[in-house]
Amino acid sequence: MMTSYLQPIALLEMSLTCAVVLIVLLEKLSSKEIPFAVRIILALLLINLFFWPLGMSLELPLSAYVRGVTGDLSIVTMLLLWSSILPAAKKTPLGFKVPLALIAIAFYPLALGFGMMDPYAWGYGSIGLLIAVVLFAIVCGLAGWTKGVWIISFAIIAWAAHWHESANLWDYLLDPFLATWALFAIPSAIYQKRREKAQSGYLFRAG
Repeated sequence: MMTSYLQPIALLEMSLTCAVVLIVLLEKLSSKEIPFAVRIILALLLINLFFWPLGMSLELPLSAYVRGVTGDLSIVTMLLLWSSILPAAKKTPLGFKVPLALIAIAFYPLALGFGMMDPYAWGYGSIGLLIAVVLFAIVCGLAGWTKGVWIISFAIIAWAAHWHESANLWDYLLDPFLATWALFAIPSAIYQKRREKAQSGYLFRAG
């Protein structure tokens, strides 16, 4: 019974994701923060635009074409994106990006066959992988990033409930877009910290 709802759920998720990405890009281009109420209105309008078929030469919704190119995104990616338009949304800490990037560097070559080990197979009910993910969520909580605990928890719950078509836990936790974001975000964050430190040193330098 649940399988009949998988396609609409996936299209709705992709519609919301596309809406959030466009809102974030609009803020970046305008260099001004869009009020939260306006974000919600824009999100609702864009979700409807991407979710419903527009007719004419498009037989499927726009989100279906986007999904055909990107595939299904992980729950972690979607929740990180969606939460970025919430008021007072904080940046994802470097302590999450670095382990994520290291995992991606090790995971994707091995999953693609460059080695004797296939970590992707662990996603099919491996207790060891599940324990490792839970421990990582606990570390996020101890580090004070409660948002990360909720995101990882929702990803595990979605996997246990077979929310998506995939039965592999990795598909709920990681995808190429998330890995790429983490890899590029690390040098950007380091550069930003050094720049802030340099500016601070300049401002407080003795005259």
